[in-house]
Amino acid sequence: MDKIIAANWKMNNTFADIKPFVKYIKKNQKNKNNLVVCVPSVMLSEFAKQAKGVCETGAQNCYFEAKGAYTGEISASMVKSTGANYTLVGHSERRQLFGETNEMLNKKLVAALKEGLKVIFCIGEVLEEKSKYKSVLKKQIVEGFAGITDFSNIVVAYEPVWAIGTGKVATTADIKKVHAFVKQTFKENFGVDMLVLYGGSVKPSNSKEILALDEVDGVLIGGASLKAEDYIAIAQSR
Repeated sequence: MDKIIAANWKMNNTFADIKPFVKYIKKNQKNKNNLVVCVPSVMLSEFAKQAKGVCETGAQNCYFEAKGAYTGEISASMVKSTGANYTLVGHSERRQLFGETNEMLNKKLVAALKEGLKVIFCIGEVLEEKSKYKSVLKKQIVEGFAGITDFSNIVVAYEPVWAIGTGKVATTADIKKVHAFVKQTFKENFGVDMLVLYGGSVKPSNSKEILALDEVDGVLIGGASLKAEDYIAIAQSR
């Protein structure tokens, strides 16, 4: 299987960036399997339209209620209606900055799957939790996936939050160790072989060695995905 190359634009880029980004992928990337780009919700329809047949389109978040008085939120059915077929759930910034709990993320996961979306579910520990990462990640997994029986449309992204924008680096040994633990935790608790992406400051200069690891099933890219040249350089290193 081709390893998944997922991008997260976060709150960056504009409509003007969509056309050249997609055009560059179409021209320069022969193997378009498992390319996913998660864009701000206002861009979903336009990106999905332009990227059809080039890469998959994903949302960065969705709410767990189907409809109602939730000003500013976007439901899973709204995401689906744009032509997108992926969504992120539980990104570290959603957990830290917006207070999203494991219980809330479980509801979002259920809602997204109900609408037929594929989910990239993010887990990870902050610096203060690094020494006890096993208990932190196990709690996020057990509570976040409570009641889930069909895992066919889910992949997990492990984000060592302590290695994102801090100058600290997760070594390949760190990545191998934690990914093996995450996979083991899913096997023991849910009986599934989970695909696990790595999401800690991935860039063209380190993607080849990360993607070469057997325990890594792909990457979730932040800042390095804003330019198509960097995104494709990473995709070509798998």
